[in-house]
Amino acid sequence: MDGALVRSSQQRAPLSKFELVGLVASVMALTALAIDMMLAALGDIGADFHLTNENDRQLVVAVFMFASGASQLFYGPLADRFGRRAVFLWSLVGFLAASLVCVVATAFSFFIAGRALQGVAAAAGRVVAVALVRDLYKGREMASIMSMAMTVSVISPIIAPSLGQLILFVAPWRWVFIVLFAFAGLLLAWVFWRLPETLKEEDRRPLSFSAIRNMLGSYLSQRVAVGYTIGTTCIMASLMAYLTSSQQVYVETYGLGAKFPLALGAVAFSVGVAAMANARMVRRFGARRLSHSAIIAFAVINAANALYLSMTDGGTLAGYMAFLIAAYFMMGLINANFSAIVMEPMGAMAGTASSFYGFITMTGSALFGGLAGRLYDGTAIPIATAFAVFGLIGVAAVFIAERGRLFIEPPASSG
Repeated sequence: MDGALVRSSQQRAPLSKFELVGLVASVMALTALAIDMMLAALGDIGADFHLTNENDRQLVVAVFMFASGASQLFYGPLADRFGRRAVFLWSLVGFLAASLVCVVATAFSFFIAGRALQGVAAAAGRVVAVALVRDLYKGREMASIMSMAMTVSVISPIIAPSLGQLILFVAPWRWVFIVLFAFAGLLLAWVFWRLPETLKEEDRRPLSFSAIRNMLGSYLSQRVAVGYTIGTTCIMASLMAYLTSSQQVYVETYGLGAKFPLALGAVAFSVGVAAMANARMVRRFGARRLSHSAIIAFAVINAANALYLSMTDGGTLAGYMAFLIAAYFMMGLINANFSAIVMEPMGAMAGTASSFYGFITMTGSALFGGLAGRLYDGTAIPIATAFAVFGLIGVAAVFIAERGRLFIEPPASSG
């Protein structure tokens, strides 16, 4: 699988920090585009396939995320055995094929199968991206790199819904997948020509059930890794619930119509601002101090939002969004830092550890967030309540992982 690809990659000059950030951001953007560009098209997709239950349109997003999370379990061991580059290249080829399936699908079941295949292929990108950063950096520097990448990639959730809506103004919804196909093709060319192999030969691990079982046991034996994995799952579940129900909440509950991508962009922008700030602040304050403060604030803000909506019979769009923007600003201070805390002690098993982390967080968030999204009843109250519950569980998981010692940076986290 890796022979010619690895040999050719060894002739490439190492990536600069700037190019690494750009590549990792683009990898993350592919997944974000595959999710967020769909949001504006959900209504048209449901109408085209004659869906009788309007909540079934949420499967377009939920199935993608679940498939992406589940398949990450396999990409990590592959990346640790065959290298980061080869695995990523083949996954991009798979993404291109899956996009074509979505373009030509004539039945909803066939279309959903294409979305599942897209999710399976896109999963490799996240695993490889995290492993790449861990191969080259550690500690606060790793958290800073991840934050910078997320700052760049957050542009995609801001513009993706509007881009999807713009496509719908001039073409049928299937053109959304043609655009995704083109973006993935460009990313494939970038990876092929510029990405060197970052996994050293001596760090390659055997591809065997026993080796994978041992690494999974090692991962699950680390109290901190498990606690922060649960915390990340809770935060991502709230994001999943928000994304799957956003078109209904903004269009049907608050009457935004075709302008709803602007609301999505405002919330995504707050995450981007936070990620940009985190890239600088994490060097000074540390990943734990920032993320512990942020997850507590996330839970409190969402609880206040649920209370506000309940007491005001659904509230106003402005009030709902004010709480959302504040809460998701906190998310920008959580995700990269939680990932860095989990990955810091993983060393040579970074690829497999990244796949375990991605598998648990994405399948868990797709399952619980998808179920929460289906609670939509014409108001945003059950969605906001779910956000608050997820936040409180996340706080409890981190509290237990740190044995009650919050806001304290251990010496190892300084890199």
